Parts: sequence; C-alpha cells; structure tokens
Amino acid sequence: MAKEGREEAETTTLGMQLRHLRRLKGLRLKDVADVIGCSESMLSKIETDRADPSLQMLHRLAEALGTPVQALFSDTATQPLTVYRSGERPILEMGRRGSGPPLATFERMIPYAEGRTLNANIHVAPPGGGSDGIIRHEGEEVGYVIEGTIELVVDGAAVVVSAGGSFFFQSSLPHSYRNIGKQTARIVWVNSPPY
Repeated sequence: MAKEGREEAETTTLGMQLRHLRRLKGLRLKDVADVIGCSESMLSKIETDRADPSLQMLHRLAEALGTPVQALFSDTATQPLTVYRSGERPILEMGRRGSGPPLATFERMIPYAEGRTLNANIHVAPPGGGSDGIIRHEGEEVGYVIEGTIELVVDGAAVVVSAGGSFFFQSSLPHSYRNIGKQTARIVWVNSPPY
C-alpha cells in the first residue's frame, strides 16, 4: 500500500483523540481505567500510541467517553463525495499480542461524520487475529469475506465463513470473530447505524 496517502489522511492519532476526549470530560486516567477495567498504565500507553487497544477495549473506551467508536477515527470529511484510492484509506490498528502484528486492522471506507447512517470498513485480520473478545452495540451488521476464513460467533452460535461468503446479524447480540485460517482474512464490514 502507498504510505503517502495514508499519512495525508491521518492528521491525529487514536491515542491523541482518546486523551483529548478524556480531558474534555474532566476525567483522570484512573477514572476511565476503572470504568473500562484496565490499568492506568495500559490506558496511558494507549493514549501515547505505545499500545493498540483491542476492538473490545475500544468499544469500552468509546462508551466510557460517551462517543461512537467511529468518531475516534481521524477523518471527519463531510464532502458530498469521498473517494479513497488504493493505499489512501485511513487505517486503525486494533490490539496486539506482545510484539506481533495487530489483531485486526480497519481500513475506513466511509469518513466519519455526525448524522451518518452507515459505517463501513475493510477488516484485515492475520491468522489468529480478530475482535479479541465479545462486542455488543446498537444496530445491524453485514459482511462479505473477500479472502481468508473466519469463525464468526453470534449469540453463542459459531459459524465458519470463507472467501465469497457473507453474513448478517443484529449488533445487539453478543458477537466476535477470529481468523481461523492460515492466510490473512479481509472482510468488508458494514454497520448501521455507525457504532
């Protein structure tokens, strides 16, 4: 992927945005860490971009800060038409195990803006990667597996979805996913409304 487009699209980091929101609300690191169930040290590392939160932790952080997850992405374009060429989509890395690759990477397909009814990303998960925990929120979700094989668990029921397969479920049901294959999985993932 072309790195130049990505650098132009990202003006602030996830950590910077989280710290800014926390400070705007007058919350201490301890206040937020206690609510989301992590250490102050871990939260500090996330805010200084020395650690990436898992998707599950990002949901807890957004809820604690009273913001939708998608508002944490750095792009806020409100143009009538947005085009991201190959390598230009803003990217958000989610969680790591040790010094390994991110458990999941989101490539934005729709810039975040207040009032949008859709959110779409390309989820990229290396073998063993994925959501790293159960998520639940308002809305509906639909996905299409471009490549790879994932195990999707919705309301306790596990199903394997491979390249060419698609899925749909209510977001209010507890859900998670994991790449169970030997190659990187790429999934077009759409949520309505944006969470």
